[in-house]
Amino acid sequence: MSVSEERSWTAAVRERAVGALPPEKLLADKQPSYVASWIYVFGVLSLSSLAVIILSGTILALKGPGWWHFTGIGHFFNSIHLWSVELFFFVMVIHLWGKYWMAAWRGGRKAVWITGTITFVVAIPCALTGYVSQQNFDAQWISTQAKDAMNAAGIGSFFNLLNFGQMYSYHVLLLPAAVVALVIGHVLLVRKHGVVPPFNVPVTTSPASHDGAGPGAQESAS
Repeated sequence: MSVSEERSWTAAVRERAVGALPPEKLLADKQPSYVASWIYVFGVLSLSSLAVIILSGTILALKGPGWWHFTGIGHFFNSIHLWSVELFFFVMVIHLWGKYWMAAWRGGRKAVWITGTITFVVAIPCALTGYVSQQNFDAQWISTQAKDAMNAAGIGSFFNLLNFGQMYSYHVLLLPAAVVALVIGHVLLVRKHGVVPPFNVPVTTSPASHDGAGPGAQESAS
């Protein structure tokens, strides 16, 4: 009497995940030689600055405005958080433009490009809500000026920049969670499809090769 094993949903999910992203791709120990180019560094710098943003922002959220405004160590972590955001956007813009001119959607990498672009778009309101959550005159000025833009766009009643509680919730929970989820998906897609290679540059023969003195003549002779 043979007993047939039922296929559980956990096994199906595991097999599908391993089939889509094998361990040798998820945790690759080798990369193509062209990854050594400086243009590929900015993606890693974006991830590094995002990690500093999350760490410093978590400390600021636990301590509160009174700590980051009136203590020396609070000023330090507030500055770390601010400049890591500045660095994040600086390197991410370079990363986006570099991949745009490399046509990073080639080779079935359309989803990689789309998730990276959406991450940049979602990070903008995440930074805006942080500026208006500072609890100082700078935040008041930004919020009162930016609310007119929100009202003109027709979303002022849903996205009220003068509501500190709403902006703080967006900044410390909803929008960062969306950015992190998009970044994780983006990195997994890069692991699945691989890093986009540079364009193939056609090799031109020198005039000397037509006389039999160039490298092409040596190869044919050999």
